[in-house]
Amino acid sequence: MLQFLSSEGKIVNKKGLPKIAAKELKRIYELMVLSRVFDDIALKLQREGRMLTFASLLGQEASQVASSVVFENDDWFVPTYRDHGVLLARGFPLKGLYLYYAGDERGMEIPKEIQALPPTIPIGSHIPHAVGIAWAQKLQKRKSVCAVYFGEGSTSKGDFHEGINFAGVFKVPCIFICQNNQWAISVPTSRQTASESFVKKAEACGIEGVLVDGNDALAVYKATKDACDKARKGGGPTFIECYTYRLESHTTADDWKRYRSQKEVDSWKRKDPLLRLAKYMKKEKLLSKKEEKEIFDSAQQKVKEEVAEFEATPLPKAEDMFKYIP
Repeated sequence: MLQFLSSEGKIVNKKGLPKIAAKELKRIYELMVLSRVFDDIALKLQREGRMLTFASLLGQEASQVASSVVFENDDWFVPTYRDHGVLLARGFPLKGLYLYYAGDERGMEIPKEIQALPPTIPIGSHIPHAVGIAWAQKLQKRKSVCAVYFGEGSTSKGDFHEGINFAGVFKVPCIFICQNNQWAISVPTSRQTASESFVKKAEACGIEGVLVDGNDALAVYKATKDACDKARKGGGPTFIECYTYRLESHTTADDWKRYRSQKEVDSWKRKDPLLRLAKYMKKEKLLSKKEEKEIFDSAQQKVKEEVAEFEATPLPKAEDMFKYIP
C-alpha cells in the first residue's frame, strides 16, 4: 500500500514522496476542513428537518480532496452522492449542494467552468458514463482526463465491470477512484469480494492498479498525479483504491451501530485524515495552532453564510425539476 504519513503525521516512506508547495498543501488542508464543516452542518440540518436524506463523507476527506486538486480545469468529474468533497474542491458552490440535498434540483445547475456530472444515486451506473466521456476526449485528441469516484460496493455491479473492461481495451484516459470505506451500507468488504484487494479487479482488465492509504493526503495526491500524467501521455486508465473508512452511518436513514462495533469505529478515528495532515504540517512548521483555528473559523463562517443563502432561496416551481436534470 502506498503510504507516506503515519496516523501520527510522521513520514514513514520517503521513496516517491511528492513535492507539494507549502501554499498548495495548505489549500488541500483548508478544503478538507471546509468539506468536514459542510458535512457536519448538513447532518445537523437534516436532523432538524431542514434538509433531506444525506450521506456523510466523514473520514474520507483525503481521498476526495487530495485527489481532486490534481486535476485541471478541462478535466471531467463524475461523482456519487457522497462526493461533495470533490465538488467543493473543484469550486462548486456550497449553496448549490445544500439546495440539492434539500431536494431542489436547481442546486445541480453545474457552473460552466466546472466539467462535472451531477452526483449519481444508483450504485455504479455512472461508471460507463465516465468511460464514455474519457473515450470522447481521446477521440477528439484532447489531453484532458475523466475521474470517476465510487465506493467498493460498486465493484459488485455489472456497470463497473463493463466500464473498466472497455477502458482497458480502448486505453481511455479515465481515472477510477474507488473509495474502499469498508462498508456498503451494512455489507462488509468480505461480502463484496473474495479478491485480495479491489485493485486485482483492474489488473484482470489490463489496467494499472494502485492501492493507497486513503487517509494519507500525500499518498492520494501522488497516486492521482501519476495517473493523470500517464493518461495525458496516452498511457490509458488507472484504478486507484483508496483504503479508507466511513466514520458516519451510510446515510441519515441508516444506523451504523446495528452492524459494526464502537471499537472498530474508534480505531479508525485515530487514523483521521484531517488530524493526520494537521500533525504533519505542524511538524514541518507549515501550520500553527492559531492558523488551524482561523481556518476552522473561516470555514464555519463561509458555511453559515451559504446556509443562510440556501434557506432564503424562493421555493422552486414544479417545472424546475425538469430544467436542471441533464
